[in-house]
This record gives sequence, C-alpha cells and structure tokens, in this order.
Amino acid sequence: MKIFIAGATGAVGLPLVRALATLGHQVTGMTRPGQGPDRLRELGAEVSFADAFDREAVHRAIEAAAPDVVIDQLTWLPANPADIIKAMPDDTRLHREGGGNLIAAAEKLGVRRYIMQSRGFYLDGPSGGLADETARLRYDAPGEIGESTRTIGTYEDRVLASPLDGVVLRYGFFYGPGTWYRPDGAIADQARKGVSAIIGDGNGVWSFVHIDDAIAATVASLTAEPGTYNVVDDDPLPVAEWLPAFARWVDAPEPQRVSAEDALKTAGEEAVYYHTRLTGASNGRAKADLGFAPRPLLWKGA
Repeated sequence: MKIFIAGATGAVGLPLVRALATLGHQVTGMTRPGQGPDRLRELGAEVSFADAFDREAVHRAIEAAAPDVVIDQLTWLPANPADIIKAMPDDTRLHREGGGNLIAAAEKLGVRRYIMQSRGFYLDGPSGGLADETARLRYDAPGEIGESTRTIGTYEDRVLASPLDGVVLRYGFFYGPGTWYRPDGAIADQARKGVSAIIGDGNGVWSFVHIDDAIAATVASLTAEPGTYNVVDDDPLPVAEWLPAFARWVDAPEPQRVSAEDALKTAGEEAVYYHTRLTGASNGRAKADLGFAPRPLLWKGA
C-alpha cells in the first residue's frame, strides 16, 4: 500500500513511518528541510518537501506520491509543555489551514482513504461517565482550547462527510518514548523540580495512550471500517490520582496543591480547565474494530 504521511517527523509520525515501512508499505513522509528528511530516509521512506500552509505545494506533493491513503499527523507542539497554550493558536491554524489543504488535495486526486489525528481528551462526555465516539468535542471550552476544539470538530465533520473513506482517530495524551510523559521527559523534569501542581479538586479525568499502542491502532485503521475511534487506554483517571502516581513513578516529590482561584490568576482559565473539567473517553469501538489492546497505564498504582 502507498501511504502519504503529513507531519511525518513528529512524535507519532516517525514511529508510524517505521511501523509501516517494516510491514512493507511504501511510505512518503511530508516534512520541511532540516534533520527530519535524513531520519525518514533512514527508515526507508521517500521524502516530500512541502509547507502544509501552501495549498499548491501540498497538492503537488500528494500528486507525486500517488498514495492510496493520506494520514494527517500534523501538530505544532512546543518543546516545553509549559508553553502549550501559547503554541495552541499556531496548532489550531495548522489544523484549519494545513488540514484543509491536505483533504482538499486528497479529494481532488481521488485518494481512497483519509485518516486524521484528533483529540480524545477534549470530548464532551456525560458527568461522571466516559465519552464514546458519538460525543462532540467541547466547543464551549474556554480560550484557546475552545478555538482548538471548534476547529478540530469542523475538520472531523469534513473528514467523515468526505467521499473518501474517512477515519478520525481521537488519541489520548501520548506517553512513552519521544513524548513529554516518560521518565526522562519534560513533565517528569517539572515534577522533579517541584513545580507540578494539582489545581482545585483535580477532578478533571484524563485519558492517556502509550505511543506504541497508538501506532498499532493507526496501522489497523488502514483497513478498518471508516468512522471515529477513541484511541485511549483503559485507565482514565482524575488529575488528583494520576499526577501523584506519575510523580512517584519518576521519583519526584508529591505535587503541590493550588486553589482554582489562585491558578486562574497565575496560570489562566485553560490550565484550570485541564485540571477540573476534562472527561475521560471509552475505547470499546477501537477494541472491537481495530483489535486495539492498550497496555495498563505504566504509573497507575505507583
């Protein structure tokens, strides 16, 4: 199978390229000049240079690759997770404009299947319950989160309404090699420095997924029934539970406690939202249709 991956040198992109190439697929990775192209070539992928914001360049890149499947793994994440809200406008624009350019080219060129990365941690689930694939993203979220969810939700709708076989993969927070959440990662570094904090009651429920489990689900989605899948683990936990366990796992001190009122002044409404309003997601459809078998959260019970 010929597969075109946008965002091929990101946290998901590179291991996905490796997995697909190992399985014998012909992979083209879209990236910008820099160190990324050499890493793609080392994995056996073809390299396509294109700026996601350049509609004509994206069209030419997909036309030259002539893929059966286009996979959008574009993200704009900062090196420091403390800067996530500052980076979010660029990430939102990337999904709105870059994603729009990708799917427009895929439709015009007659690509068979289109797979997009979405968010399994911004879902509008029932109070005290888990969000399934029928849940919408939280369009009423505050600030930059709301802008992001509305943009990605519109993108999801376009993919699912497309004449292509559209697949939406709603990933949980990634952890494992190459991510922020690992023993030598940025979140562990924050925890060891004693700057990690639980805001308010810490009752926002987070769904994680190990990066390798996310890759396995993505590979399975190449031939699965089109539609939406929550690619999350079996262990959705409130911040007040998972963050102290994570700190113990990485030999860091217990996180401090900060009131929602104080955090609103110092960290902003988005940070409070992350800690008090997020809803966990269910993964039943991914298990049934993708053969998804996520490992237990590695620091649960630490």
